[in-house]
Amino acid sequence: MHRQAITGLFLAAMTISAQAQFSVLNDEAAPSEAAPSTAESVALLACGTQPIAMAKMGWPSAALLAEVHANILREAYDCDVQFVQGDLAATASSMGAAALPTVAPEMWVSRIAEVWNSAMDSQLVRSAAPSYDTQSFEGWFMPTQTAQSFTGAPNLANLAEAIPLLSRNEKIPFISCPADWACSVINRNLIGALGLGSLVEVVEPANRFEMDKLIAEAVNKRDAFLFYYWQPNPVLAQLDFTPVDMGAYDEAAAKCLASLNCALPKPSAFAPETVVIALSENLVVNSPLIAGYFQRATLSLKEMDAMLAELSQPGASEEAVAAQFVERNQSIWRAWVSPE
Repeated sequence: MHRQAITGLFLAAMTISAQAQFSVLNDEAAPSEAAPSTAESVALLACGTQPIAMAKMGWPSAALLAEVHANILREAYDCDVQFVQGDLAATASSMGAAALPTVAPEMWVSRIAEVWNSAMDSQLVRSAAPSYDTQSFEGWFMPTQTAQSFTGAPNLANLAEAIPLLSRNEKIPFISCPADWACSVINRNLIGALGLGSLVEVVEPANRFEMDKLIAEAVNKRDAFLFYYWQPNPVLAQLDFTPVDMGAYDEAAAKCLASLNCALPKPSAFAPETVVIALSENLVVNSPLIAGYFQRATLSLKEMDAMLAELSQPGASEEAVAAQFVERNQSIWRAWVSPE
């Protein structure tokens, strides 16, 4: 998506602040003249001689990823991990200037392209695996109950034919984003491109909280409706929704859709996002086992949405949710530890 909209949504989702946490090397327990044990030698070889500085950035999904990876590095490799606060631009800039932090598990590089490119030019930073299993983070959704009325999976091409059958020829709600978010322009233009203007009633909530409230109310009424949303996000895991197949991304069409003066809107998926695990060059060179782990550590959006849904429950914490994920999902992360 256009950077303004997704940045606005992204900032709106930053409801849980990260706290700096440290796992400090114990000097008293350090070996003196005695040779290290086999386990200590393996840990030293895998993790290097310093704690791994893990960026724990201030929005929930990034904080959860940091906790998940820290837990796995401690359990599988006996690494020491130190959490470091930061945001996208500051973390990328610091990695490019000082190779610190060592790891940033959720780097949305297309939102900070200039800073990221500068960091990459320094040759102190490398990208490892994608953080998530997709580059599509925005789209349209509907209740699964509504989707089951479609012949085949719902997609942009069959909405105009299916909606009259769902609504008895009445307009159905389309819950968009707030009018001052750029995605509202895209949604209105896309509705025009698909010929849905007479079939849907566009609702633009005042803010993110009203948006969620309207979606929940429509679900409770068991209404047929469409809505715009983005991921990672707990809402899509908490309720039973089906994505609308947005089709292919067309750069020229998407540029027009984002314009208030789009004369001839044409359908397009929302713009893809590049989200990667960023590593310092030092980690790649000095700790190839850990670098290899991060080259395999792609998580599904479905799993992240589920963790975010758990985190939204009363009394939940990032530490506890991440620990539960590691305990319950060894089949996922063991493949990150070893490709065998």
